Amino acid sequence: MADSQSEVDVLVQRVVKDITNAFKRNPNIDEFGVIPCPEGRYNRSPIVVVENKLGVESWCVKFLLPYVHNKLLLYRQRKHRLDKEALVDITSTLLLLNPDFTTAWNVRKELIQSGVLNAEKDLYLGKLALTKFPKSPETWIHRRWVLQQILMRYSAADGSGKQSEGETEQADVERNQQSSYQLAQMLHQELKVCSDAACSYPSNYNAWSHRIWVLQHMAKGNIKVFHDELSTMRQWVSMHVSDHSGFHYRQYLLKELIEEFSLTPAPSRKCSPQHHSRTVPNNCLLRSINVLANGEQLGIETMDEDKELELAKLFELFYQEMELCSDLIRSFPGHETLWSHRRHVFYLWHQWRWEHQLYYFDSNGEAVLHNGDTAQLKPGAQSREDWGAGTMEVDGIALPRDSKRLKRGLRLSSLPSLSSESTFLSAILDRQCNPEQRHFGLAYKKWLDSVIGKEL
Repeated sequence: MADSQSEVDVLVQRVVKDITNAFKRNPNIDEFGVIPCPEGRYNRSPIVVVENKLGVESWCVKFLLPYVHNKLLLYRQRKHRLDKEALVDITSTLLLLNPDFTTAWNVRKELIQSGVLNAEKDLYLGKLALTKFPKSPETWIHRRWVLQQILMRYSAADGSGKQSEGETEQADVERNQQSSYQLAQMLHQELKVCSDAACSYPSNYNAWSHRIWVLQHMAKGNIKVFHDELSTMRQWVSMHVSDHSGFHYRQYLLKELIEEFSLTPAPSRKCSPQHHSRTVPNNCLLRSINVLANGEQLGIETMDEDKELELAKLFELFYQEMELCSDLIRSFPGHETLWSHRRHVFYLWHQWRWEHQLYYFDSNGEAVLHNGDTAQLKPGAQSREDWGAGTMEVDGIALPRDSKRLKRGLRLSSLPSLSSESTFLSAILDRQCNPEQRHFGLAYKKWLDSVIGKEL
């Protein structure tokens, strides 16, 4: 082991070079870690690569980290000169050992902007650092900055490459396809990095926040990506029932899909009733139609066949999410995260139903709000037959009617309601002896009565 300062300098310089050479010899390294090893052995490098895993023996870290740290600080203070290649090697080594050192990331930003460093290589370095430090906030922040640079580059290429003179239309199409493919690959890679980090560290808020950012900037408006994410995350949350961050991400996906499936025009949504409001301006009233479903008819906005399919998908989202909550609560009793998620999903449904004034006709021909309350028909419209010529008042709100019908039947009994929640809670509380499960169930029931009940 090195004793003098000169020997330490020689040692760490060799280690830094060994790390750089390890990446050159094996560009497929996918994980970094520190190997417990209290003492070093002479004539053997402390850098180990096995099956694409890069490890550094722990005994040399106490020499290596201060050395690269001081070298970089001296460079920033203009007290020491470093060429670009040495600067890249030192910052790489430093960030693998301490990825929350902001100065090192800032130096690499400058190298990227000057063209010395490839942005994709920085994504790769950050990915390796996250295998050791999955929650590192500075790494996630820098990663978003790098992604922005790449997206700006693609955007600039699209703007300046609009079929230049002499270029065929086919070449332009191929270039756009190549760009789309590369962006899709980058999106897939980012989602995998987030998944790996979330699995490595419970309730990894930084990883989940980055995942949301990625969807917002790289998949906005792509319904298929959001649907795929919702489907993929179903298995993940089933295996991590106490991870609040994972369920919060799922709630974000639901909100985005609900927004995309919204049946009211964007201007109308701005003036639709808020959660606590019971008055709707006349210009925000929805036209209603009848949806035949198991002998019942559902009042909803007039739509074409495509909108009808979207409505069915939206209802299916709510149904599946509530079913997922029910299955997990029964299978894993006593987890507050599951009850919090159920409360959030039910409130999303309650809010959407209220904004769209969802109601239906029962078997007796009475207009009934989805919560089970009887809606008040205007005088002269006493039944379903009279409905075609009249209007209906819901909490004093007049809703006109159209005679169109949806071709697809919707099972109203499958949709969330206070009665369905009451049935679920009764089954849980009657047979559940787990004290925490009973506590969360009673708290949820109190929330339904005090919050939802008062808003209806």
